[in-house]
Parts: sequence; structure tokens; C-alpha cells
Amino acid sequence: MCETEKQKAQKGLLYDANNDAQLLHERTLCKELCYEYNNTKPSETAKRESIIKSLFAKTGENFCIEPTFFCDYGYNIEIGENFYMNVNCVILDGAKVTFGDNVFVAPGCGFYTAGHPIDAQQRNRGLEYAYPITVGNNVWIGAQVCVLPGVTIGNGVVIGAGSVVTKDIPDNVVAVGNPCRVIRKIDNE
Repeated sequence: MCETEKQKAQKGLLYDANNDAQLLHERTLCKELCYEYNNTKPSETAKRESIIKSLFAKTGENFCIEPTFFCDYGYNIEIGENFYMNVNCVILDGAKVTFGDNVFVAPGCGFYTAGHPIDAQQRNRGLEYAYPITVGNNVWIGAQVCVLPGVTIGNGVVIGAGSVVTKDIPDNVVAVGNPCRVIRKIDNE
């Protein structure tokens, strides 16, 4: 049995996101919802909430995502309780992206599950891969942070503004830089 491109993506295999009719259709539907969301009035909070709940796989009851916001599919995104995402954020969700409870995301952040082969022939054929991203509970992500494919950010973490997170970050630390690295633990003091 041949696997679909979507099934390959879900397994973390190389897949064709640029020429597959199903994935192109799903991205178009998602873009339509993002367009509708990004063009709501600030007072239309119920409408915004409804769009996000129809777009994402899972939401908590209390969340706020400030427009503008973009994602690829939506159905691979899960957010916990008390989730806040500021303006101009992007989630490329070819794979699952999970945010825990009490997560605060500053403006201009990107969460990118998608990557492309180093081999030019594969890349030129439109192949890519997607690895999941997980963000724990009680996390603050500073402005202009870039989170790359396959990264897990632990619980109680602060990621400094402008960081490029290329590897997993353990629980209860402050991490900053490009590449992002732990600079200190967070303790009770």
C-alpha cells in the first residue's frame, strides 16, 4: 500500500508538500481561515475564538491569539489553558505543535516544523520533512524567537528575545542566543 504524502509527513519522512493535491487543498482551507481571522475587528473576540477552535486540533478554554497569525494546516496545533500569542506569529505545522498551559509568546515568533533536505535534487523536487515541536507549561518565549523542527522546550522555561532554538531546552532554565543555549537555572530564589 502506498503512503499518502500526509502520512509520510506524519511519520517524519520526506514528503511532497508542493505538488500533493490533498495538502495543497488543506493549506488553502487553512489560509482562508487565517485570512478571516486576521481581518476580524478587535471587538469580535467570540468570532476569533470560534475560528481558532475550528482551526486547531485542541484549545483550552482561555486563550488569546493576536492577529496577524498564520499557520499551514491548523489541525496539527494544540494549545493549553491560559495561552497568549502576541502579534505577527507563524506556526508551520506540517507536524504536531503542542503548547502547554500558561504559555506566553511575544511578537514576531515562529515555530517551524518544516525543513528541507540539504541535497539540492531532493529539495528542488519540492520534498521536505516535518518534525514535531513541543512547548511545556509555564513558558515565556521572548520576541522574535525562532523554534526549529523537532525541538522540545521544557516546563518553566524563559527563552530570551531573538533566540534561535535548534535543540531541546530542559525544564526551569533561562536560555538565549543563536543558537539558543541555557545560561542559568531558575530556582526558588
